[in-house]
Amino acid sequence: MGIRSILSKPFAQYVNNQIKSWAQNPEESQKRILHSLLKEAKNTSFGEDHKFKQISNHKDFVQAVKLNDYENLKPYIERVKKGEKDVLWKNFPIYFAKTSGTTSGTKYIPISKESIGFHIQAARDAILCYINQTGNSNFLDKNLIFLSGSPILDLSSNVPTGRLSGIVNHHVPSYLRSNQLPRFDTNCIEDWEEKLERIIDETIAKKMSLISGIPPWVQMYFDRIQARTGKKIKDVFPHFELLIYGGVNFEPYRAKLFESIGKKIDTIETYPASEGFIAYQDNQEEEGLLLLLNHGIYYEFIPTSEYFSENPTRLNIGEVKIGENYALVMNTNAGLWAYSIGDTIKFVSKNPYRIVVTGRIKHFISAFGEHVIGEEVEKAMKNALKKHPETEIIEFTVAPQVSPTSGFPYHEWFIEFSQKPENIHTFSLTLDEELVKLNTYYKDLIEGKILKPLVISPIKRNGFIDYMKSIGKLGGQNKLPRLSNDRKIASELKLVLE
Repeated sequence: MGIRSILSKPFAQYVNNQIKSWAQNPEESQKRILHSLLKEAKNTSFGEDHKFKQISNHKDFVQAVKLNDYENLKPYIERVKKGEKDVLWKNFPIYFAKTSGTTSGTKYIPISKESIGFHIQAARDAILCYINQTGNSNFLDKNLIFLSGSPILDLSSNVPTGRLSGIVNHHVPSYLRSNQLPRFDTNCIEDWEEKLERIIDETIAKKMSLISGIPPWVQMYFDRIQARTGKKIKDVFPHFELLIYGGVNFEPYRAKLFESIGKKIDTIETYPASEGFIAYQDNQEEEGLLLLLNHGIYYEFIPTSEYFSENPTRLNIGEVKIGENYALVMNTNAGLWAYSIGDTIKFVSKNPYRIVVTGRIKHFISAFGEHVIGEEVEKAMKNALKKHPETEIIEFTVAPQVSPTSGFPYHEWFIEFSQKPENIHTFSLTLDEELVKLNTYYKDLIEGKILKPLVISPIKRNGFIDYMKSIGKLGGQNKLPRLSNDRKIASELKLVLE
């Protein structure tokens, strides 16, 4: 046992005790955060515009600060980009995290000196919670890899700018640098496929123990290794014992990933975002991710049924209910205020507060009022795969077909299979039956002959990779939307059908 694994255990216990302290006092923790945020930002342009000095509680805050999206805050962000300080947060942000927006184009999310530490702390604490619960720390003495974006930052503006994963790469603790892979110069390669081949060159002979990344890109890494070696990942990396993932629901990828690995290993789910590190899996046995209520973010929650109303209800942590879908709203120590990040979550526990991500507020299908959401299609897929255990999928997305050349409209499921079902028609009927169970409105439309049962359009092998490459979003933090309410993605995927 090496020095890292030895020292990590008492440190993990210490951190676990700290987490319990704030997790057992959730409302008080959030009140302190709100008070601190308002105090620190009261003399900023945004704070003066919204009279932060007169706000003493959440009710006052809701009245003073309307719900924002990126477009609402963009004028303030543009001022920062031009060199003005004390705009959204005191002084300047130390980075902008560049993300892709569906309506706003490229978004520039501020990261402050105060907020970057919580990004690093949360990633560290997720691992320490695992060590404290399982007692397993040996993986720290071997090689670790995070499949991330390039750490090269654009210095053309007043604030260094890059992808969040690339920014975080600059802040990896020194005690992990010596066994972190790939090398910095390899991580800087922009072309994902070239980068992946170089990563394999560097890692294939190493004692890899921890691998982290977004599931579809981890799978691509595994596929390329298997193509080179003809071996399962467990035989290439016999010391591999911990997979850390985030960014998308793991369930659609689980079977294929573990089939590629060739053995069961432990996993840790995380929920990082450019806006802040929101939650992580703190327990290997309990459902959900621990919401980080003491990490510089004050949360608000809007019932999804009210989201598009003129004055939606904005709840604080003490007002939420288990099992209800909420749009997640953040106020951060980097200067985002009443900022809707577009994700929907629901609580599965209030002691402590644990959440699951259920989808995107604007990613749904409601061509006929059915309002099918991401959680429902992913659960339908999970249940269908259980009933057809021979079937394995790599990726899928769903879109409505409202004007077919003949017959009733339907939902079209574009699926890339790694192992096809014995009978694809039977599988599609099972999938449809599972969705009917999960969404009453969809059920009514099927039974009322407004929609016909879903249609599966099989995608050729690597078809989704080809599609992501064609739009310049292959690798890194880029994710394929699970649902679309139009045919934009569907029309492109028609080019990669089997």
